[in-house]
Amino acid sequence: MANIKSAKKRAKQAVVRNARNASQRSMLRTAVKKVLKALGENDAASAEAAFAVAQPVLDRLSSRGLIHKNKAARHKSRLTARIKALKAA
Repeated sequence: MANIKSAKKRAKQAVVRNARNASQRSMLRTAVKKVLKALGENDAASAEAAFAVAQPVLDRLSSRGLIHKNKAARHKSRLTARIKALKAA
């Protein structure tokens, strides 16, 4: 355990940030899984609705640095392509 006051504060801040990051990352994964579930059920309408919820979450967390911007772009691109393919079929 830290002995210096500033190190103790840093340790407390790290715990809070870790909890926040874990929660937000979980929210992101859940949003993406909802889109994938709708795609698995061949339901284009609900997949689009779920994607409309997941897209701003991806953008927000990438702008905050929780995930890399290219990872967010990759997720959005792949999900969009799958939704388009489902609608075309």
